[in-house]
Parts: sequence; C-alpha cells; structure tokens
Amino acid sequence: MKRLILVTSPPASGKTYISKQLAKALKHVVYLDKDTLIVLSHQIFKVAHQEVNRSSDFFEEHIRNYEYDAILALAMEALEYDDIVLINAPFTREIRQTNYIDGLKKQLAEKQARLTVVWVETAVDVVKQRMIDRNSPRDTWKLAHWDEYIQGVNFDIPTSLDDPNVIDDLLIFKNSNDAQYQQSMHDIVTILEEE
Repeated sequence: MKRLILVTSPPASGKTYISKQLAKALKHVVYLDKDTLIVLSHQIFKVAHQEVNRSSDFFEEHIRNYEYDAILALAMEALEYDDIVLINAPFTREIRQTNYIDGLKKQLAEKQARLTVVWVETAVDVVKQRMIDRNSPRDTWKLAHWDEYIQGVNFDIPTSLDDPNVIDDLLIFKNSNDAQYQQSMHDIVTILEEE
C-alpha cells in the first residue's frame, strides 16, 4: 500500500536530518521539504512590501496555509508515481486538529494510501543548543526571547493521532542523543518496511 509520511516536530528537533535519513533508508520514496517553498514566500513578502517575518500576521494570513496546501498537492501528485512520499514540515497545528487529519486520511484513501506521522521527540535543552549551534537568522528572535518563545511551543506528543490497534499511524523518533537516534532509526525503518 502507498504511504504518506509526515515528519513533524517543533523547530530544531532534528526533523530535516531525520527526514533525509529516513528517505534514504526506505525504498521508492519521494522526499519533499516545505522549506523549498520559502523562495516563493519571500517573493510574496517582497511584492507586498512586507518585512520577511515568518511570525508576522501577514505571513499567517497570506502565506502559511498556502505553503502547506502546496506541499500536500505535490505529495498527492507524487503518490501517482511512487509508493512513499515523505514530507519534512512542522505541521504544528494541523497534527493536533482531528478534522484536518481525518480529511487528509480520506484524501489518501482515495489514492489507496495511508498516513504515518513520525513525531521527532527532542529534549528542550537539546533544541536550544541546536539552535545556538546552527546559528540561523530564523532563530535570532527565538533565542533572544527564549522564555517567551518556548511557552508557545508544544512539545507534547500528538497522542490523539494514535490508534492503539494501528502500529504505524504515529511513530515516535527519540532524538535527544546519538544512541536514541540510532535506535529510533532502526525501529522506525523496520516498522515501515514490514507494513
């Protein structure tokens, strides 16, 4: 059966690295990264004479949801041509909205595909250190206002996605240290290849 894999987590949890390594480890995978669409988003900011700020009301109203719509449209198209599509994107709100996930599952069922969410679980102190280490402009505000920023981030596992009778609907990828990473990579690839 075909499969859409969403690799999700708060920022700096290791989502991109894990997504790429999972895509390399599995067979017949199309890898999609929502960040690839940022070039288009920056153009929208520019044309609208807005400061590039992915935390702004402008971004929320005119860009954010369209990025998700675009990456999912690409994924649905790609499922026509290969067995697995893996999307690297936060989906921070969407994975906690039952109606959104139900709608996505219904769309996938029409393509004889199933949904797997891989949640990257990383300790908050490790996340902060990774932000410091990667030294990216997108993290400047977050690090300068850490207490304020972190209060708005939900690190809880989205357990509402988990049907206890389904082994591969929600998979937790523990990623606070190398040993956890190695074990999770092995376990998750094994589950995904068996199904």
